[in-house]
Amino acid sequence: MKITGIIAEYNPFHNGHIHHINKTKEITGCDLLICTMSGHFVQRGEPAITTKWERAKTAVENGVDLVLELPFVYAAQSAAYFAKGAVDVLKLAGVDSICFGSESNNLEILEQLAELDVNLSDAMKGGLSPVQAYEILYGSLNANDILALNYIRALQGSGIRPYSIQRTNHYHELDTSKQIASATAIRYAIKNQLDIKHATCMEITDPIFLEDYYRYFQTVLLTMDSSALPSYFMMDEGIENLLIKHARLPEFEDFISAVTSRRYTRSKIQRTMLHLMMQTKKADIDNLPPLNYLRVLACNEKGRAHLKALKEQGVLIASKFTQIPEAYRTIEYKSSVLYGYPCSDEKRQQILERELKAPVIL
Repeated sequence: MKITGIIAEYNPFHNGHIHHINKTKEITGCDLLICTMSGHFVQRGEPAITTKWERAKTAVENGVDLVLELPFVYAAQSAAYFAKGAVDVLKLAGVDSICFGSESNNLEILEQLAELDVNLSDAMKGGLSPVQAYEILYGSLNANDILALNYIRALQGSGIRPYSIQRTNHYHELDTSKQIASATAIRYAIKNQLDIKHATCMEITDPIFLEDYYRYFQTVLLTMDSSALPSYFMMDEGIENLLIKHARLPEFEDFISAVTSRRYTRSKIQRTMLHLMMQTKKADIDNLPPLNYLRVLACNEKGRAHLKALKEQGVLIASKFTQIPEAYRTIEYKSSVLYGYPCSDEKRQQILERELKAPVIL
């Protein structure tokens, strides 16, 4: 049986994702399609616009057989760690290939670049952002090519074959008129109450945005002992002083504009904000055991049968929340608590209760 994996955030699920699913099946000829998906928070350090359960259910309704959660500690990190976590999940899930979107769609070149022995950290020592460092090391790369490069690196030695498909639009494109619009454009349209039904099958009635957390972030940052901040994850190089300096600005976008620079991209700042609100300590990350479980968000009968086979092979399947290893379980529950912060009392309670329930089975 051919089993292919895809890595996604579905923030939100849209027509471009349907195209990706269909092309993946066409290119790989797979019998089973597995997706590892970010949970309530995504790689750019933002809350997903709607819950992971709604997004996972929609993915299965549109051709995915099994959706597995990418743990928070990988989902809200830079491209290299995001890719490593996602690939590790798919390795555990027994895939023999993965298929990702790419702006260049030149797998040969991406594989050659992935073979280069380079050090991103060294390239960043002069004050460059990760994206600028990638440009120096590899030439100009767009967001999905950077992820693709890291997927290929994470696959090295695994025997899992990579495939790529042509991305149909630019990652940050804001044109909402097309049938296939970017997730950025769709979130923009939803935020500004524009009609976007032609581009997504999801009906999002109560969207969540990072700015909804800004008051909470200000409160945490400005009431915390500043000498303790360096012990928190991503609080490096004195970035806490920069954040404190501008955290009294009343508007979220003014704050973001004030703290972003060549060194600190918007995504880096947002991830740092997120981990502070989560109160993620560096020691929490350092002491995490290796990723050795699969947390199921949604599946159909084919996916369910595969899970049974994996379980018989000794893979830890977390169909129940209590089956997640404790260190990861603690973090995942905290992420649901934080995710529900800006919601109504009723929705916040629903989010917390849903976290403890079984997967969506279709």
